[in-house]
Amino acid sequence: MPRILVVGASGSGKTTFARRVAATLGVPHVELDALHHGPGWTVRPAFAADVDEATAAADWVVDGNYSAVRELVWARADTVIWLDLPRWLVEWQIIRRTAGRLVLRTPLWNGNRERWRSLHRASHPLRWGWRKHGEYRISYGSRFAAGDPAGRRLVRLRSRREARAWSPA
Repeated sequence: MPRILVVGASGSGKTTFARRVAATLGVPHVELDALHHGPGWTVRPAFAADVDEATAAADWVVDGNYSAVRELVWARADTVIWLDLPRWLVEWQIIRRTAGRLVLRTPLWNGNRERWRSLHRASHPLRWGWRKHGEYRISYGSRFAAGDPAGRRLVRLRSRREARAWSPA
């Protein structure tokens, strides 16, 4: 059974991609953001335990990059897919997503919503995505270039076209 981890910068399309792959395979989709964010954007105390439980299952598609559970999820995955889109595209996707969420007041995890006043914070996806994009290029780039000693399948997708075309078969 497949155990697929989808990683990449904020706004790279991890959740959309992971949902599609999970639906194609007929396996559960686990969104780490939904497990991480409690009410008021606080970290849920059960985050690591919930991830441990979800990834102990026989099959899944997980999306996210949380350092607190990174090694656990990597160790359990049989495939890791890195959505390595260009920074300009990732930022554009974050702007579009944020604007839609702000205007429509879209509820996210545990009743949280994006707020206009949070746009200046370092943790906002616009800033976070910009800063982390380069870090992920280095860390995931090194990890993927070295190959995987555990034999996991490593897939690096560099465009929306490649992501749309990728199939788990």
